[in-house]
Formats: sequence, structure tokens, C-alpha cells
Amino acid sequence: MSLNNSQDKKAYTVIGLLSAVVLAFLVWLIYWKESPAEHAHWATWLPALNSIFNAITTVFLVLGYKAIKERKVSRHIKLMISATCSSGLFLISYITYHHFQGDTKFLAEGIIRPTYFFILISHIVLSIPLVPMVFTTLYHAGRRNHEKHKWIARKTFPIWLYVSVTGVLIYVFLKIFNTP
Repeated sequence: MSLNNSQDKKAYTVIGLLSAVVLAFLVWLIYWKESPAEHAHWATWLPALNSIFNAITTVFLVLGYKAIKERKVSRHIKLMISATCSSGLFLISYITYHHFQGDTKFLAEGIIRPTYFFILISHIVLSIPLVPMVFTTLYHAGRRNHEKHKWIARKTFPIWLYVSVTGVLIYVFLKIFNTP
């Protein structure tokens, strides 16, 4: 057991450092990096792609949850790896968009404005712990430590699902209500 704890501690350190680097980079990219002088026209379609990746992740998460409840472990593994890959593709697309386009302002007024910002802020706040939670869940799955995997997965799943769904909602709000 001490070997496992030592390996876990090392893994948690790596996960913590990697998560901190990813999150620090995203904060810099969104809040401190200067917007490009000229926006790349080709990047304007990336928010739609981001939304598609979030929707795909949502489907994989729900199907993966269903598979494990039905004790279809092999199917669960494939679906959760697929959810991780689609989330990874989302992150690459998201970074690319923000690098070439900068931030998107929400212009709508009225009751929709606080609704949008509630969804956006909760999405952002929950995405911060989600990064290390997903890495930790995957780590324990890969180590076949089923009890620890199950424990962290029960906490990771609803947050990951919420972040994925609200990612789609944010795009929809921007598309429908963000008219200049």
C-alpha cells in the first residue's frame, strides 16, 4: 500500500503542476494576452466547433455513465476515452480561437444578461477544478485502482457534464442574443 501511496503522491504532484500550467495559460490567454490587431477571419467558425465538441463530450459522458451502470466496462472505457479526446479537441480549438480572435463580449440586455453571466461564471468556476479531477479520474482508471477511480469519478462526472452542457448553452446564448 505504501508503494501505491508514493506513486499516487507523485501522480498527484504531476497532475497538480500540469493543471496549474494549463489553467495559468488559459487565464493569461483570456485576460492578459493582447487581442490580435487583426482578427483571423477563418477562426470565426471555431466557437461553433467548440460547441460541437462540447455536445459530443456530453453524449460520450452520458453513454459512458449508462455503460458502467449496465456493467459494460469495456464500452465504458471506450466512451470515457472518447469524452476525454473530444474535450481535448475542444481545448485546442478554444485556445486557437482565443489566440486569433480574442475575447467575445456579451451584448444582450435585460433578464437574459444575468442569466448568461450566471451560466458563464458557473461554467468557468467549475471548469477550474475539473481539469485536475479529470486527470485524477483517468490516472486511477489507468492504474486499475477501481475504488479510488469510482470515488473521484462520482464527483467528476456531474461537474464534467455540467461544464460540457453549459459550454453548448454559452454558444447558443451568444448566437441568439448577442446581436450588436
